[in-house]
Amino acid sequence: MKEFTIGIEEEFQIIDPETGNLRSSVSEILESGRPVLGDQLKQEMFQAMVEVGTSICEDIQEARQEVSCLRRTIADLAAEQGLKIAASGTHPFAHWMDLDITEHDRYIDLEQNLQEIARSIAVYGLHVHVGISDRDNAIEIMNEARYFLPHMLALSANSPFWEGRDTGLKSYRTVIWGRMPRSGIPDTFTSWDEYQRFVNILIKTNSMDEPKKIWWDIRPHPHFHTLEFRVCDMPTLAGHTVALAALFQAIVAKLARLRSQNLGFRLYSRALINENRWRAMRYGMDGSLVDFGTVEEVPMRALAGELLAFVDDVVDDLGSREALQPILDIVENGTGADHQLRVFERTGNLKAVTDYLTEATLNGVVEGASQV
Repeated sequence: MKEFTIGIEEEFQIIDPETGNLRSSVSEILESGRPVLGDQLKQEMFQAMVEVGTSICEDIQEARQEVSCLRRTIADLAAEQGLKIAASGTHPFAHWMDLDITEHDRYIDLEQNLQEIARSIAVYGLHVHVGISDRDNAIEIMNEARYFLPHMLALSANSPFWEGRDTGLKSYRTVIWGRMPRSGIPDTFTSWDEYQRFVNILIKTNSMDEPKKIWWDIRPHPHFHTLEFRVCDMPTLAGHTVALAALFQAIVAKLARLRSQNLGFRLYSRALINENRWRAMRYGMDGSLVDFGTVEEVPMRALAGELLAFVDDVVDDLGSREALQPILDIVENGTGADHQLRVFERTGNLKAVTDYLTEATLNGVVEGASQV
């Protein structure tokens, strides 16, 4: 298995262009999309959501092409039904109580077990898989990579609105998803075996029935030899999705390189990392995170530059220098949340925000790409 392969999963909102509201029409998109996309097209808990995933990509260039083609294909499939897609961590004004839940055993079981928590998690995220063949190495890198999760959340923050209100947070999706059990920042584990013992305890005690019901911000995938990063809001711009995926890949590659040199990245407690996670979800790029090594606050924009410098010696080997450039755009011009807030400040109209989202979701996406 090649190390540091990439897989990207994006969750899109299905939008009625007349009202700007969500439309529970995923069944129609699935019916016409299965022959085109096969297993890359996935049904989620809510009928107003559709997920697509890339294949296993050898490098970020291949991932970029697939992300672009998948977005265009899903947009074309939605257009056949008179609908549009939008990419954002939350819908600006839809109410979860109005949404239809998918009639599938998995989601019926979730609703039965989690009740109102499951019914209300109408949020949309970006999931990035980075390939690591050795399971023990994956656990060690997961332990270290936890430190960077708040940084990545700040860079991806794209959910300022919830049910028609400006929440005052840049990533309200993180609040909603945080209601789920086994979510957030994980503890550290000494080995793959210790992690497996943890999983087996939860299964044996009927806390969960399978390991995919661990919904942490980062987790070792139970079936693929990957680390799966789940911390990010769904980015509106395809270029931001690719840049965040490239940065996750670079973080993993850099930590792996340090370990190959008998060096390690310092581990910090979940409680400390959660302090930065809160700052990231509240302020996005406009706040400061704590540098726990120097015990001081550092502006997130400066930390983004430090993070790029930290991975700089691996990006050329990965071929991802160009793909990382949109990180600089986020530093200069803000995240998706900042763009949404500017549209609302200019128009005073949340429908204008959804119009912006449906248009920007296809910015830079290849025209005429009808299949992957």
